[in-house]
Amino acid sequence: MRGEVLQYIRKQPELHQYLRYHPMWYRRLSRNPSAVYEMEKEAKVYYGKTFPQRVERWQNNMNTAMMFLE
Repeated sequence: MRGEVLQYIRKQPELHQYLRYHPMWYRRLSRNPSAVYEMEKEAKVYYGKTFPQRVERWQNNMNTAMMFLE
């Protein structure tokens, strides 16, 4: 794997942890370093950081709060 790709991954702890949990990415990144952005998208889905996932989580929290208020 290229040094600059490895540095980019190590700067982001969640991305580095995702790489350790999914070792297939070592091979893919060594063959195609530009796939780091694809891995970053998959990591966001894995950790629930996409916009729809955040909205859903917020909505669930609001529903829970409304239930407690009733």
